[in-house]
Amino acid sequence: MTHKDILLVEDNPDDVELTRLAFEEANVANRMVVAGDGAEALDYLFARGKHAGRDASQLPAIVLLDLNLPKLDGREVLQAIRGNPATRDLPVIVLTTSAEPFDVEASYALGVNSYIQKPVDFEQFVWAVRQVGLYWLVLNHPRVA
Repeated sequence: MTHKDILLVEDNPDDVELTRLAFEEANVANRMVVAGDGAEALDYLFARGKHAGRDASQLPAIVLLDLNLPKLDGREVLQAIRGNPATRDLPVIVLTTSAEPFDVEASYALGVNSYIQKPVDFEQFVWAVRQVGLYWLVLNHPRVA
């Protein structure tokens, strides 16, 4: 069985590494593709820019999206994903340090599937990532286009 990629949209290298380690620890076999800013995430999804050679029909299984990003923030990325018929149904999980009610509400208003505040403690972070992997990559049945 081939595993679809996970797109991690995160500009903090420490958080990228933590997420990699957490997925490894949680035995998630999917390859993780990292976009360091919102513009790169959209280039990856829509196969343009430095990702122009990529098959745009091969969407990731999930997008893990930080909100506070350079170039385009997470809300703008989410808006672009939901605004395009090819990516409209793509599962997007906000994974961010913010628990601000405004961020939570704005994310759901824009169509995020789930909003998770990053736990500070590594063991709790691994637990959270394991739950994300179990639900979105194993239990959830995605809509077939």
